Parts: sequence; structure tokens; C-alpha cells
Amino acid sequence: MTRLTGLASREGFTLMEALVALTILAIAGTGLVRATEAHVDQVDGIQQRTIAQWVAENRLIELELDPANLAEGSERVEMLGRNWDVSVDVDATEDPELAKVTISVAADGTDSAAAVLTGFVDIGRSAV
Repeated sequence: MTRLTGLASREGFTLMEALVALTILAIAGTGLVRATEAHVDQVDGIQQRTIAQWVAENRLIELELDPANLAEGSERVEMLGRNWDVSVDVDATEDPELAKVTISVAADGTDSAAAVLTGFVDIGRSAV
């Protein structure tokens, strides 16, 4: 048997092995970047829905504190550096002193509501 000498006897990766390893790393890196982007989008969506829920809760509390201002309509509200479109719908209930209020909140410039809150307002009492 002959012993290989020179270049053939060196240990290490061949060019083909190095290219295969780099290809695998590139594919894994691409998958990791996509997963990170999806996670960031989910966190942003949760943040947006949470702020929209706060806006809706604030509007319902305002209506409960001053039922004289209870009326259907839309308005623009700013909270935490973002603008929100708030829509209020009022429906009658079996109790004439109680109104069902549905508040929809959408991010400025979007059509879909990020939060919808339904509550009841006592319209029979006077403002305190």
C-alpha cells in the first residue's frame, strides 16, 4: 500500500463539504429570520389590540360617568402616540333606563376593528 503524500494527505473539509455546510446554515438562517418576523408581527398585533381595548374601556367609562352625552357617532382619539377611530352604537333594552352600548375601535386608516366592547349605561340617573 502506498501512503498519500502532499495535498491529498491533508485533513479538513473539501470545498464541496464547505458549500453544503454553508447552504444548510443559509437555509436555517432564513427560517430563523422568518420566525422572528412572525413573532414581531404577533407582538405588534397584541399591542395594538390591547391599546384598542383600553380606548374602548375609557370611552365606556366616560359614557357611564356622563350619560347625558350618550349618542351614536364616531370620533378620533389619540392614545399612546397612535390615532384611533372610535364608533359608538346605542341600542335600547327592555329596561327604559338602561342602554346597550357597543364601542368599536379601529386603528386610524383601517376598516377592521381592533377591539369591540359591549356594555350597558344607566341613562335613568343624572350626572353626578
